[in-house]
Amino acid sequence: MNLRRTFAWRGGFALVLACFGLASRAQEERSNVFDDPFLRVTRSLALCPVPEGPLYTAAQARSQSHIRAEKGTTCHDWGRCRLPNAYLYDKEIIPRVATFIRRDDRFQTTSVWILGQRRWVYLKGCVSSEAQREQLEAEVRLIDDVEAVINELMVGVTGTPRYDVERDAK
Repeated sequence: MNLRRTFAWRGGFALVLACFGLASRAQEERSNVFDDPFLRVTRSLALCPVPEGPLYTAAQARSQSHIRAEKGTTCHDWGRCRLPNAYLYDKEIIPRVATFIRRDDRFQTTSVWILGQRRWVYLKGCVSSEAQREQLEAEVRLIDDVEAVINELMVGVTGTPRYDVERDAK
């Protein structure tokens, strides 16, 4: 009887460990399955927390695919986009935003990453002042085909970022 309990406990323990191993492996297997453009644009503030890129597990990608298809095509259906899907703009918008930021001297003292999703530009990283944060958002908003700017920039390099931080950097 004791032998059975011991075997059942060890077997159950092994099963729990195996499940944790599978769960952690599944959590680590994330990728940019939608190929959302994500770029580091400037690097002046070395201690700026590194944002996590647009990474999804297979399960997250499945749950997002319907929503992304609907949101992407609605833009065209409503006559707000000339292309059939709003996500098709991102690979062209994000390099233009990067070029603008790199060429504007006002933003040389920043560490900025940009992410594009359906004509929305996400600004992540660190700036030197609140004025710089506001200026960057206002200027990016003026770039052709940008529908919205989500400003997640933090002033300085201390404090809690407004964005998810890269897992390896935590």
